[in-house]
Formats: sequence, structure tokens, C-alpha cells
Amino acid sequence: MATLSLKNVKKIYDKNVVAVHDFNLEIADKEFIVLVGPSGCGKSTTLRMIAGLEDISEGDLYIGDRRVNDVEPKDRDIAMVFQNYALYPHMTVYENMAFALKLRKMPKDEIDRRVREAAEILDITQYLERKPKALSGGQRQRVAIGRAIVREPQVFLMDEPLSNLDAKLRNQMRAEIIKLRQRIDTTFIYVTHDQTEAMTLGDRIVIMKDGYIQQIGTPQQVFDHPANVFVAGFIGTPQMNFFDAKLIKDGNGYYVDYAGTRVNLAKNIQEGLAAKGLGSMDVILGCRPEHLILKPSAGEGTVTAHVDVSEMMGSEVHLHVVAGEKEVVLRIPSTDLPAQHRAGIPFGTEVDFTFPEALVHLFDPSTEKNLLG
Repeated sequence: MATLSLKNVKKIYDKNVVAVHDFNLEIADKEFIVLVGPSGCGKSTTLRMIAGLEDISEGDLYIGDRRVNDVEPKDRDIAMVFQNYALYPHMTVYENMAFALKLRKMPKDEIDRRVREAAEILDITQYLERKPKALSGGQRQRVAIGRAIVREPQVFLMDEPLSNLDAKLRNQMRAEIIKLRQRIDTTFIYVTHDQTEAMTLGDRIVIMKDGYIQQIGTPQQVFDHPANVFVAGFIGTPQMNFFDAKLIKDGNGYYVDYAGTRVNLAKNIQEGLAAKGLGSMDVILGCRPEHLILKPSAGEGTVTAHVDVSEMMGSEVHLHVVAGEKEVVLRIPSTDLPAQHRAGIPFGTEVDFTFPEALVHLFDPSTEKNLLG
């Protein structure tokens, strides 16, 4: 078990291509950190620098109190689980899991104890004599995780370990990783492009874009208080709706004008805007699909739209509507819909929606940063 510290870490490839810029992160002992972002954002490169598979161009990496920039991967006391399992096809599951321990010249009885203990944790004891080709994708991934567990490393690194699995198996393996973390209680750093994995697994998540950290926080923090438009759009499914609007300051406080519709703001939002001394200005108004409110008829503060696509998801409907020329998505629980619309709302149907006072987000159009920080 160990703390990790990345201080001003930078990765520069040939021809001055910068893959990771000024990466700073303190990871506590036994913390589960998830690096998340779109392809090419630098998350896997960061993980590979921690593992020692990529050189650090600038900055410092500490595991515990030891600076490990120039320490060989085998001497860093870390274990890595890859996306493609990387199992030896000619070895049994037992032999795959025991291999690294044999290289260390560990006593046979200790190897046997560790392998069987890890197999029991991962529920793969019955497969110990099989070879990888006789296993499903999920079983192979468990073997790959088991091979890392037996080493009892200070830090577990996982690079998109579930991306090769189908949706149902991914859900199962996510739950397995949560259980595994509770049982072995060590430091995890997990890379994924899947924000659902990030939200369900991480104590904190690090959201990256173009080599830069965009925000670090608990899953709830980044969902409730996104630092900028990118984070707001990346976290949440379907993604947040964004509207070009105007923030209006008058004698009674603040409200937002969207295409002639007045959007009232909760007291805490108005207080936050006042504390920053903001006046009237153009803003990007953000609201999540599940927070927009479908109204039975037009009225004060409502926006009129027409249904474009209605996706029935069982417990809810994803309603794609067009308001003016703006495409908007609403997530409506099917129990909230009139009986005739439970199976979906026909194309072209006129609907009205409104914004919740406390669940809107305001961003500066020029910087795309959250006005409330």
C-alpha cells in the first residue's frame, strides 16, 4: 500500500509533441483514482509513466517517499492489468498466475497459497487447470487481475481492462472490481474512456482532455459542479444540453433570458454570482436531460418545442425535441407520461418544458468555465 505523488509531470514525444501537460495529482493510500477522458487525452500515457513503461520528460513521480522517475518497472512494486489480458496461451491459469512469483524464486508453498487465495477472491478456482483459450473474455480478465493480485503490489494499475467485454459482462466485471477493491484494500489507478465506469468505481475521478487535467473531484462533485463546458458535456448520459442565453442582473438579483423565456435562478446560485460581482452578460446555460421538466401546457417560463425522436428505454423515455433551431434532449420517467404516450411520443407533437431553478449551470462563453467556479 502506498501514496503516489505526480508533480508537474510532462510527456513530450519526438518533434515536440506534448502528450501530457503539467500533470499534478496526490493519491492517498488505498484510494481508487480513475483517469477518464476521450481517446488521445493522455490518460494511458500517464498510467504508463507511473508504470515505468514510458519515460517522464519533466516533473517528478513519487511512490511513497521514493522518487521513481529512473526506477525500473520491475522495481516499482506495481502491477498492471492490460486491456488485452496478455496471458501466456501455452500455460494453464495456475501457471499464468504463478509465473511472476516463480521468477522471484518464491517458495512453492507460498506461491500455491497466493494463487489459490486470489483464485478464490475472483471465483476462478475451478478454472486453474484450464488454458486461456478455454475461457470466456470475462474469465480471462479475471485471470489477468489474479496474476496482478498474487504479487501483492503497493499499487494496482488498470488500463481499460473491461473495454473488450460486451455490455452485460462489463457491468458484471465492474461489480467484481468494486468487491475486489473492498477485499484487497490497496491503491488503484484505473484508466477508462467510459464515464459510467469512472462514476461507479472511483473515489475521485480525474477528467482529461488534450493532455490537460480539466477537473479532479468525487463523482458527485464533477456531476453536480462541472468546472467547464467540456466536463459538463462529458459526464452524464445523454450529455448536458447547452443553450446560448443572457444573464440579466436587475434590482432583485439575477435571472437568465433564453430566447425570450425567463429562467429563474435559485437563491444560492444568485448569491454565488453576486459574490463574484458579475453583471449582465452572455452565458452558456446548461441543464441535464433528466433535470428539464416537461409541462402539460405552455405557461410562464416554458419553452415550446416539437418532438423529433422518442426513444423508449423502458423505465424512461429519451425525448429529442427541437426548440426553434436548437436540438434538446429530455429524460422523462415513463411513469410521468400520459398513458397514450407511455410507448413514446409521436414525431411532430408539440411539447413544453421548463428549467429547474436550482439545477442549471452557467458558463462563460469565452473561457467555457463555470461562472460559479
